[in-house]
Amino acid sequence: MKNKIILFFILSITFQICIAQNSTNENGFTIIPLGVKGGLDESNLSAYMIAASGSNNYLCFDAGTINVGLQKAVQKNLFDETDIAAIQKKYIKGYFVSHAHLDHVAGLILNSPNDIAKNVYGFDSVIEVLKNYYFTWKAWANFTNEGDKPQLNKYTYNYLTPGKELAIANTELSVTPYLLSHVSPYESSAFLIRNKNSYLLYLGDTGPDSVEGSTKLKELWTVVAEPIKRGELKAIFIEVSFDNAMPDKSLFGHLTPRLLMQEMRILNELAGGKLNQVKIFVTHMKPCGNCEKNIKNQIKSENKLGLSIQYPIQGTLIKINN
Repeated sequence: MKNKIILFFILSITFQICIAQNSTNENGFTIIPLGVKGGLDESNLSAYMIAASGSNNYLCFDAGTINVGLQKAVQKNLFDETDIAAIQKKYIKGYFVSHAHLDHVAGLILNSPNDIAKNVYGFDSVIEVLKNYYFTWKAWANFTNEGDKPQLNKYTYNYLTPGKELAIANTELSVTPYLLSHVSPYESSAFLIRNKNSYLLYLGDTGPDSVEGSTKLKELWTVVAEPIKRGELKAIFIEVSFDNAMPDKSLFGHLTPRLLMQEMRILNELAGGKLNQVKIFVTHMKPCGNCEKNIKNQIKSENKLGLSIQYPIQGTLIKINN
């Protein structure tokens, strides 16, 4: 009888551990970077497929590159099939566009003929550019539900409200958008992505408040400081486009290693010194000679907070667990 009780106790503990592990995985995120750079290389521009852990229901945050990024992911066996058009149709459930500069939307536009009906999410300023300049019959076919006629109604525009969370159909995710300043007064966006009680923050292009004459980043940091304190914000994807040699007047709404760390110090203070528990993924590095090497070296040198800094690679899976 004693041995049965011990066996039952061991099985019970094992079962509870398995449940906890499954819960942990379900609270996390899976990210497939389809493109990670800013600027010149049209085959590797900002686009990130993000899903809840254990799910194949992805949202695409920005869409500068799609086709080549999916090819890279297929080469690394990240999908159960190899047909690129079929993968785009099946796995990407919608698109969140941070801003409408070409290096963030070119893949969405060029691959639209092979896609199926989906939602495109953005602030008014983003959708107005898509509607008036890109999805027109002068620039491209109008695959959307607004603008030039005939409207092919493949993509449906969804206008976002700052600070209002949306539960996204056909996924396990909810998204809250926030405004950023990108070459003031032009707007960009940040998206706070939630899976149950875990969060991931994705920022489109942004200048620092000190250069932009804005408070947009401080407002965002104030919001995300709370989930950082609770241990719920798992990762931040944030741009660093140039190295420190670029003068502030020539940044055009972007960050350098110096300015990134300036903003991270502000966020860390608001988060009670707990930012080193969050993975920081540096995105959108622009090509300019030794820029990428310089950016990485300068970030390493200036990382006095001991932050976990990582660099996403096109087509390489990222798993973030609770």
